[in-house]
Amino acid sequence: MTEVAWPAPAKLNLMLRVVGRRTDGYHLLQTVFQFIDLCDELSFRVRDDGEVRRVNEVEGVPAHIDLTVRAANLLRSEAGCAAGADIRVEKRIPLGGGLGGGSSDAATTLVALNQLWGCGLDSPQLMRLGLQLGADVPIFVHGHAAWAEGVGEQFTDIEPITPYYLLLAPAAHVDTGKIFQDPELTRNSPRITIRDFLAGTHGNDCLAVVRRRYPEVAAAFDWLADKAEARLTGTGACLYAACESRAEAEDLWRQRPDGLAGFVVRGVNRSPLLDAC
Repeated sequence: MTEVAWPAPAKLNLMLRVVGRRTDGYHLLQTVFQFIDLCDELSFRVRDDGEVRRVNEVEGVPAHIDLTVRAANLLRSEAGCAAGADIRVEKRIPLGGGLGGGSSDAATTLVALNQLWGCGLDSPQLMRLGLQLGADVPIFVHGHAAWAEGVGEQFTDIEPITPYYLLLAPAAHVDTGKIFQDPELTRNSPRITIRDFLAGTHGNDCLAVVRRRYPEVAAAFDWLADKAEARLTGTGACLYAACESRAEAEDLWRQRPDGLAGFVVRGVNRSPLLDAC
């Protein structure tokens, strides 16, 4: 069987509030997810021998801990599937950036192999499997921009504006676990409503901790905030600002400090993964 390519888009958190903590230690969140047109690309080849392999090297991600391999094996177990797969992962989304690249790769693996293996699981079943792999995996299976609550897995679809963004990727790999364990993290923000968000309530409760721990992020944020409304996605390290046009985003991009990586991207409310199914 020939390889079949599938997209795995990045996401932005358009706002993020930590509103509590469960007894199991997971934090309760309010956030808004929107996809962007920056994607990893995954290719799959079905195997008859039941083996699941990642067939290429991915810098910083050993195959034995790759979420794509874990997702494939979890799906095989849940669906009782005898087939296997060769998985090729072409990374474009920065690691440790708060863009959900690993989670998106896992979701694409679940959706693609569910189809290629003929497992027959529906989207809610795949989302429940995804939650076992990480709190961000379900939104990528869900595939639509959404207001999210719980640990980030309870969705209400919304249609935020879809601007061009200047997306900056400071040279830092943020440890999400350490951010959420930090004693100075705000954990009791008042809850807001979707209407509050649409009226302009943004912000990210992780920002102060990330700035303190990662001076590279703080410096990039200060530069961007001098030009536009700077925001942190997830726990970072990536930062972004909405622009009126691609030309405005590209103009900001040309002004960036030397050595600061990033992209000009477009927000999208429907994941390209849904159109690949």
